[in-house]
Amino acid sequence: MNDFSMVCRVLGTLFYRAPQDAVLAPLMVLIKEGKLVEHWPLDQDDLLARLGKSCAPEILAGDFSALFDGDTAKVPPFRSSWLAAPESDVRAFLGEVGMPLSGAVTDHFGALLLAASWLEDHAQQDEIIGQSRLFDEFLLSWSDIFLGKVEANAATDFYRVLAIISREALQALREELTEESE
Repeated sequence: MNDFSMVCRVLGTLFYRAPQDAVLAPLMVLIKEGKLVEHWPLDQDDLLARLGKSCAPEILAGDFSALFDGDTAKVPPFRSSWLAAPESDVRAFLGEVGMPLSGAVTDHFGALLLAASWLEDHAQQDEIIGQSRLFDEFLLSWSDIFLGKVEANAATDFYRVLAIISREALQALREELTEESE
């Protein structure tokens, strides 16, 4: 797994899974102990340190639920909640690029980042085109609004900082795709 894939996978997982999810436990330990910095390819050490200081899954569970879960979510994590664009557009695109799909909703912010990681890991000859399209059409078209709302509505510093880290990371990753396509 390269840096691009790792960043997308970490951020996607943090948005997609509740903090007390057993799958997240090893990642949460890395964050809390400040060890993610050793593996993080972006210059965000101060932000990662802040993230680690506020990493308490039992406390974060309520914030995650209030922000992202159900009909009363303060910040719905679905592209279709922010744009007049159906989830089926994302599903069709992911099918076109060969990603195996389940019945789960595909336009969740975290799922889109995980899809970017998958695209990087299963790169075809035209992966830059697919990744660029994923970023431009399906992520960047609404991520600033979504991440701004996460910052404004989070009760914990963890999700406020995660939004900042994600915004900076998306910009850096998109710049990397631009450089690779030139």
